[in-house]
Amino acid sequence: MKIDGKPYRTIWVEENGWTVGIFDQTKLPHVFETTHLKTVDDAAHAIQDMLVRGAPLIGATAAYGICLALRKDASDEMLEAAAEKLLATRPTAVNLRWAVQEMIDTVRNLPREKRVIAAYKRAAEICDEDVETCRMIGVHGLSLIEEIARRKQGEPVNVLTHCNAGWLATVDWGTATSPIYQAHDAGIPVHVWVDETRPRNQGAALTAFELGHEEVPHTIIADNAGGHLMQHGQVDLCITGTDRTAANGDVANKIGTYLKALAAADNDVPFYVALPHSTIDWSLDDGFEIPIEERGAEEVTHMTGRAKNGKLVTVDIAAPGSPAANPAFDVTPARLVSGLITERGICEASLEGLLGLYPEMTDDE
Repeated sequence: MKIDGKPYRTIWVEENGWTVGIFDQTKLPHVFETTHLKTVDDAAHAIQDMLVRGAPLIGATAAYGICLALRKDASDEMLEAAAEKLLATRPTAVNLRWAVQEMIDTVRNLPREKRVIAAYKRAAEICDEDVETCRMIGVHGLSLIEEIARRKQGEPVNVLTHCNAGWLATVDWGTATSPIYQAHDAGIPVHVWVDETRPRNQGAALTAFELGHEEVPHTIIADNAGGHLMQHGQVDLCITGTDRTAANGDVANKIGTYLKALAAADNDVPFYVALPHSTIDWSLDDGFEIPIEERGAEEVTHMTGRAKNGKLVTVDIAAPGSPAANPAFDVTPARLVSGLITERGICEASLEGLLGLYPEMTDDE
């Protein structure tokens, strides 16, 4: 996708052939800055402190974290230690575990002298596969927007999102945003309601940033405004991403997603979830088994923004001394999900629906 007209991916290998480049998303939208990962500790820090975030991009960063570890020491001991370090960073997004396991499977039976080259090759493939996966999510999701556009006869299709499931959360295209970008590119009038997404404001800071650079019409709204807009017929479609999808179709996504799904159900607004295959956790039969990450209270009690002098500042916004809880995700039951948009098509949010697209995951395979 583009920033100031220049195309970018969210993660890349630098010209030296081994250092990994990323955007520091903690400084967006006010400072567009790249940073460099040179060790597995750098990769773990980037994931833990959310310099990168979004399930697919977390997985890609972890893959390169394994590469950086093996470049220092290609032993089995280093491979195991690096995997353990990376897996401890974020517990909810299953792409992290998937990518780490992909890297382990790629190199563990190779002699040490071949592991680094093989690791970088597989990490690059994971990134390329994510780009194509997200593009295809957009191809399939586009049909939903096209159908609404036909009914509205030229009026903009109003899509509500929550958090950032855009290209900043993936390697490119995004999941929930991919159908939106493809509709926009096809000339379909589309407008996006962008939830601010407290407490880290990924909607206001990141989704709005990328939509603006892609020149997609959008409006930032307070998180609690979505239900009101739905009641007044101003939302045609909700599309969110997911950090982990259970085999029964339950989805874990940024905190507040469940409330949007409830409001959508009450107002007969279609509520779809866009996801790549790597976000499906086939080992879980129930979404309420998904571990929910508890992040620091300071994300709730403090906020960072740009002051009038142009500097980034962090300020207190809560009553001094009051404790704060910060569950980072919630689970939306499959019964509230109109359908799952995947790279293979759209299916019902259920085990049967998912197996219809991924028959190779049946028990007898």
